[in-house]
Amino acid sequence: MDFSMEGGANYPMLQVHLQPGESIVAEAGAMAWMDSHIQTAVSTRGGLGKGLKRAVLGGESMFQNTFSVKDKAGSIALVPAEPGPILHEVFSSGRELFLQAGAYLASSEGIELDTQYQGLKGLLSEGLFTLRVHGEGDLFFSGYGDVYAIDVDGEYVVDSGYAVAWDPSLSYKVSKTGKKIRNFLFGDQFVVRFSGQGRLWVQSHAPRALANFFYPFRRVRKNNSSSS
Repeated sequence: MDFSMEGGANYPMLQVHLQPGESIVAEAGAMAWMDSHIQTAVSTRGGLGKGLKRAVLGGESMFQNTFSVKDKAGSIALVPAEPGPILHEVFSSGRELFLQAGAYLASSEGIELDTQYQGLKGLLSEGLFTLRVHGEGDLFFSGYGDVYAIDVDGEYVVDSGYAVAWDPSLSYKVSKTGKKIRNFLFGDQFVVRFSGQGRLWVQSHAPRALANFFYPFRRVRKNNSSSS
């Protein structure tokens, strides 16, 4: 698959150049512009049940778009929802990767997405499920701000909102920082404690932190009704 990254590191765009017979799958809403002869097919990719699980439990869209060309080459621009770099990983048979909700951007048709149940440790942090990526082909995912790859050998601690992706060779558990009384009074964050050997990708910003910053400035509708 021929592609290029445009627009710089902070506001990138994935430009995919499709040859006749080639296609790319993208998250719904990722397409910014494309040649008019590129064909689009919308599906749940795996059936209704798998699409529902991916949407409700994995934080992604229920439907995905497949873009393809038949008779002549064409180009399509794909853009992530959050400002940050786009990362590319090549998958061969047997490789897997876990993605945090919202990190997936696009992939070749040989890549499959499944939701991965995290149990109670997921319930205590950002969500019950992450995305399990496997298959063969090209994967494109993104993060918010800058994204750093860390080769873990032992243990590593990350705030739950800053983990983007990790190898399945890394085990992890979720816990809160500080003592229980301090957690209750001051709302200390959840952290993910990774252990083992493998690669971990983290992002320099978290959407949750930005949302918390703007929350006090939100517009509040006043109640004009008065008691008689």
